[in-house]
Amino acid sequence: MRETVKNNVQELREKIGLTQEGLAGKIGVSRQTVIAIEKGNYTPSVLLALKLSKFFKKSVDDIFSL
Repeated sequence: MRETVKNNVQELREKIGLTQEGLAGKIGVSRQTVIAIEKGNYTPSVLLALKLSKFFKKSVDDIFSL
């Protein structure tokens, strides 16, 4: 059985009025990476998850779940 990682990146991003391009620039990735994370097609590295956590001022557990 394959486990999937769910996230609320899109919800958090939209809540602060930021575009995918804007978020990508803030965390140092491409817009395509942000799209893939939001769609659940890409599980970010620990480093990227920590960058998102720091940016949104939320714990990694508040952003990502199994």
